[in-house]
Amino acid sequence: MVALDRSAVILRARGSLELRCLLDGTDGSHVQKAVSGAFERVRAGVTSQALVFRVHDSPMFIWPNKGCQATEGIAETTACKDLLQRLRSGEPDGGKRSSKKKDKRNGDTSIINIDLLMELTEPGREAGPTLTRREARHHLAQMALPMDCVVMAGMDDGIGDALSRLVGAVCSQLTDMESVVLRHISGTSLLVPQPFHFLLPEPTGLVTLVYPAGVPDTQLESFRKEMHVRFALPEDRPYLRRANANHFLGEPFKDAYLRNPHLALSHPALEDAKPFLVQGVYSYHHYMQDRVDDSGWGCAYRSLQTICSWFQQQGYTERVVPSHKEIQQALVDVGDKPSSFVGSRQWIGSIEVQAVLDQLLGITSRILFVSQGSELVNQGRELASHFQREGTPIMIGGGVLAHTILGVLWSETTGDIRFLILDPHYTGGEDVQVIIDKGWCGWKGMDFWDQRAYYNLCLPQRPKAI
Repeated sequence: MVALDRSAVILRARGSLELRCLLDGTDGSHVQKAVSGAFERVRAGVTSQALVFRVHDSPMFIWPNKGCQATEGIAETTACKDLLQRLRSGEPDGGKRSSKKKDKRNGDTSIINIDLLMELTEPGREAGPTLTRREARHHLAQMALPMDCVVMAGMDDGIGDALSRLVGAVCSQLTDMESVVLRHISGTSLLVPQPFHFLLPEPTGLVTLVYPAGVPDTQLESFRKEMHVRFALPEDRPYLRRANANHFLGEPFKDAYLRNPHLALSHPALEDAKPFLVQGVYSYHHYMQDRVDDSGWGCAYRSLQTICSWFQQQGYTERVVPSHKEIQQALVDVGDKPSSFVGSRQWIGSIEVQAVLDQLLGITSRILFVSQGSELVNQGRELASHFQREGTPIMIGGGVLAHTILGVLWSETTGDIRFLILDPHYTGGEDVQVIIDKGWCGWKGMDFWDQRAYYNLCLPQRPKAI
């Protein structure tokens, strides 16, 4: 468990360690003993002088079990902040980052990425080799263990102490991997253990769990329940599914969509007002993405895709975000549209968004009707309650336009309100600076809405599940 601290640094070690296990039979107890022995040999290697840490994207190699011997003049007593400064001085921008582009889920915590390596050469031996021959039938089980370990260190901590704790974390993760492999062993078939990091509510912070590859989240519910009890987590929403895994600063996503661009915004000044915002992670879907020219008709589709991405990235569904045609087919399947609707360029609204969420994801939604835009000022309490309770993005449609509401800034005493809008009508590239500067994601006042237009709001409800 790692508690995030803005005045600290995360050391993250990643790499593969080879597990080789020679099985002489298929007896269950024998296989388990052989697997445990193989893990013990890997742990012994990690605590030996053969372990090497390479600071990622640098020429710096460190032998943590050789008194922190290093190639770049690093000593055991070198402060983590000094190592971090040295790494930053080698960046093209000198380590300076735009404050608007920081990932606020990780605060200002800095990360030192480390490659986990093992020396293959050993000092020569004076004695000559001895050859023996043994004939027997064996089964060789071999896998690359995908190590991914993190520890937190203070900026003034010596790098030697921090790396020593990182070595301990690698050993602990190997023990967790051993438990997962043994728990899910089938004959001589071994599942690859995969580590995932989860950023849990304070004071817990960052925790790492190991799951077996190929076993879906639905079959790991009993284990997650144990962990929810262990970490005192609510039992009505997922925190520990694979989709909930923490995304570290600078780590690329597998797709090209922007995540949570609203985090680059500051709250506007509004007397006696409190912010009520979307909870969790979503992707920004807008016009012209996915090689689909939907400018002029696809805004509600894009808002729906943003909502679907929220449910996917919170772990409520493993279904990918639906395409325009899949959305249209879902409406045909529920009897809302004729078959000719598929492949058309026809608009949809909040009612259709509600139907698709139910059909494709099994998500129920509330519909809020507002007879004219000027009355949205009266919905502050309702919207604030939604973001507090459900935390899901809201699709709002009125006239010929659709938008996504990510939150409100609302004063209970004065009734003043501002709306945090994610605009699906954007047609440019995935540049968060442009999106913020041009107002495609930003705070809007009441003058943003058509005062006389009729509006429907689709408020998706969060399922109770872990």
